[in-house]
Amino acid sequence: MKVHREGTGLLLTLFTILFIVNVVLYHTIGKGGLFYSVALISTILFLLVLNFFRSPFRRFPYDSEGLVIAPADGTIVAIEEVMENEILHEKRLQISIFMSIFNVHANWFPVNGTVKHVSHQNGRFMAAYLPKSSTENERSAVVITTKNGIDILARQIAGAMARRIVTYAKPGEKCHVDEQMGFIKFGSRVDVYLPVGTEVLVEMDQKVTGNQTPIARLSKSNG
Repeated sequence: MKVHREGTGLLLTLFTILFIVNVVLYHTIGKGGLFYSVALISTILFLLVLNFFRSPFRRFPYDSEGLVIAPADGTIVAIEEVMENEILHEKRLQISIFMSIFNVHANWFPVNGTVKHVSHQNGRFMAAYLPKSSTENERSAVVITTKNGIDILARQIAGAMARRIVTYAKPGEKCHVDEQMGFIKFGSRVDVYLPVGTEVLVEMDQKVTGNQTPIARLSKSNG
């Protein structure tokens, strides 16, 4: 399993600190209950962080044209029509995916097209599964225009533990569902805003896999 580039520096720092702590303990108190306890805790902590920053190689196995693919691993926590007043300023179908700390936290583009807009908004760090997190938490927004002229908004949202959102998308560049859109460090959420009337292919509480699970099918009449 490959380690994501966003975690390389942190993992090296964490390993160095834990290694020094354990070496110091060994040379001061020797082998014993305390040393073995700290060594065990250090190993578990490092493996948990390593697991968080895993970066699996994925490619969507079918023709993705007309489909909206899950941009993240996690659980569907919202499927509802809402007014998107921050960027699109119109009624949209919102599909939200909540990522726990055990999910892969890389984010993929949900559709093929051209990046039209990228922005970042500072905010709070409340639990990402709460509905208000979409509009009140720190977040980054990416608007992608498909070849049929449909604008799709994907919003990366920080959670209670997340303190950094990384967005790779750049306005004007071509994008594909097999490419990573960004990364969110620790528990968080990704919302996708689709035209009202879009066919939904998932249901509430369903587990989805980023770059693998189709979540909706676009209609050409939306363009």
